[in-house]
Amino acid sequence: MSSIIEIIDASFSYDGYNKIFEGINFSVEKGDIFCILGANGTGKTTLIKCLNRLMELDSGKVLLNNQDIYSLSHSEIAKNIGYIPQIHNSTFPFSVFDVVLMGRAPHLDLFESPGEEDFKIAEKSLESLNISYLKDKPYTEISGGERQLVFIALVLTQEPSVLLLDEPTSHLDFGNQIRTLNIIEKLSKKGLSVVMSSHFPDQAFISANKVAIMRDKNFIDMGTPEEVITEQNMAKTYGIHVKIVDIGDRVACVPLKIK
Repeated sequence: MSSIIEIIDASFSYDGYNKIFEGINFSVEKGDIFCILGANGTGKTTLIKCLNRLMELDSGKVLLNNQDIYSLSHSEIAKNIGYIPQIHNSTFPFSVFDVVLMGRAPHLDLFESPGEEDFKIAEKSLESLNISYLKDKPYTEISGGERQLVFIALVLTQEPSVLLLDEPTSHLDFGNQIRTLNIIEKLSKKGLSVVMSSHFPDQAFISANKVAIMRDKNFIDMGTPEEVITEQNMAKTYGIHVKIVDIGDRVACVPLKIK
């Protein structure tokens, strides 16, 4: 199976000298959920931004459907890659439906207004996440969990083949964290390829089929969650001891009390 998105020997620095990461290589195929774990400040957010050209690599390549991403227009990239940052607040009281409809922007000409088909696609995105009841509410007046779902609906309205998620559950309560991970898994089963960062190893066990650990400017391990999320790797990455335990339908990573 050919890769949907691939990054080859990538490096990045803000000043041209001090590398944030270097020698990064991985590929994501249709339906993959690739989870990047790592401590604060290791470059996970920067790497994700390089995947959709919000930031430009010092060296290396990003290939989208075997095309160099630097040869594509921003509109072409937006048609294929959806991106959800950690924080996405709005100071304007747009309705939820209007926010979701903004996802059609890459498919419209500069002065073109959304048409009937665009409205249908936005409606379908809301329905797929069971949040149609929010459509007329101001985006500024809904909860953090609801905003995350609305932003996922916006990205689905783009109709991308790749979804980039920067710590998608970092501002959500425990219940909404699990609901969001379940939605991500359902989207992958429909063929969407997902690259996400996380601080929580358990989230990789719940939803991902590929995992990498980012440390010391590179990936120190990459593979399936069971191969990569080990007691040794967690101690090396986060500086704490954990137990990897089988809880029946999956494996879990349990942190131990620091003495």
